[in-house]
Amino acid sequence: MSSLTDAGPDWTARPAHRLWLLDQARGLFDFFRPSLDPDGGFRPLDLRGQPLGGKAGALRQIHDTTRMVHCHALAQELGLPGADRAIDHGIKTLWSRHRDSRHGGYFWSFDGDGIVSAEKQAYGHAFVLLAAASARMAGHPDADRLLSDVAEVLHRRFWDPSAGAVREEFSDDWKPLSAYRGQNSNMHLTEAAMAAFEATGERGWLDMAESIASLIVDRHARAEGWRVPEHFDEHWQVDRQHAGDPMFRPAGTTPGHALEWSRLLIQLWHLGGRRHDWMRDAAEALFLHTVAIGWDHRAGGFYYTLHWSDRPDREDRFWWPCAEGVAAAHVLRRSGGDARLEDWYRRIWNFVAARFIDHAHGGWFAELDSELRPVEKVFRGKPDLYHAVQACLIPMLPPDAGLCRGLRAMTLAAPEPG
Repeated sequence: MSSLTDAGPDWTARPAHRLWLLDQARGLFDFFRPSLDPDGGFRPLDLRGQPLGGKAGALRQIHDTTRMVHCHALAQELGLPGADRAIDHGIKTLWSRHRDSRHGGYFWSFDGDGIVSAEKQAYGHAFVLLAAASARMAGHPDADRLLSDVAEVLHRRFWDPSAGAVREEFSDDWKPLSAYRGQNSNMHLTEAAMAAFEATGERGWLDMAESIASLIVDRHARAEGWRVPEHFDEHWQVDRQHAGDPMFRPAGTTPGHALEWSRLLIQLWHLGGRRHDWMRDAAEALFLHTVAIGWDHRAGGFYYTLHWSDRPDREDRFWWPCAEGVAAAHVLRRSGGDARLEDWYRRIWNFVAARFIDHAHGGWFAELDSELRPVEKVFRGKPDLYHAVQACLIPMLPPDAGLCRGLRAMTLAAPEPG
């Protein structure tokens, strides 16, 4: 790795880089404008930014609806006109189409004919909490109702106090569907709980985030040499053989999730008053171990998944691990990390700019094959605003604030050193 001794200020301290980040974020919001569906929810987009047709284009999944609410709450904090319409549209969709008025909780998906999947997933409910918290900070009048409702469901149905984490999945009438426990849903609940803490000031949300982080990272990832186990049984024993949906539950380990935990731990460390020093140390250990084993040091980019032996399993590159990598490198650097983190910040952004950003049609490609060519294997089109736009916004903010709170106080002036 090259030395940055004479490389000048960090990129995030340079006005031109911060303007580039803001321009990229604005471009992403513009690209996803056609996704709003007047009939409910948000449509997935093809590679040129037009709504997908067929069954894929008709399906509305809860993580898409909630992430669009969250992202447009960020757009409103940026001062981008029109974001309020998307927030309102998404909140109404969550309440009238995803919410189960009979049994409580939120269905996974619907289309023009009604509910497609009535499952109640912890992953989806974590994002409902994130959407509600972000909408509350953006001032939406129905955010408190949504936040109160999903909080009751999470505490009553999903939270397992004996484990300090959430159970995974239920039928529409709350019968357990499996004994599976997953880190992915718990990781995103950590993110959402921190947002809820910032939105409400209620300490219980911070306690929830700290409990999950302790289980997944301090107990399990530490024991696995800073590899984040993805899959567990009902007793929270690691299941190394599990191989499920390649999008949500792939086999092996997922470098992008270790990078995501690295970022979340730094925010959690700051929010908790820097009381738990293990979080700062673990965040750096996760990052440095992951870039060593998960980055393709020949061609660039993060492998999607690794075998437990650290050999590449799925060699395709997805956009979101790079998005999480630049965010993690920034918050670690601003929290006392050394120049290696700045080098990685630049390296990952250079790869994104060369390979993932579609300079012809806008947005980011979701997948590249092992030869770094855009492909559509797991994802169709350009399905996601959330990861890419957060990668553009987080480096403009201090590491001790969530996105909504940080953007509210943001200026284009260079930040003071952390």
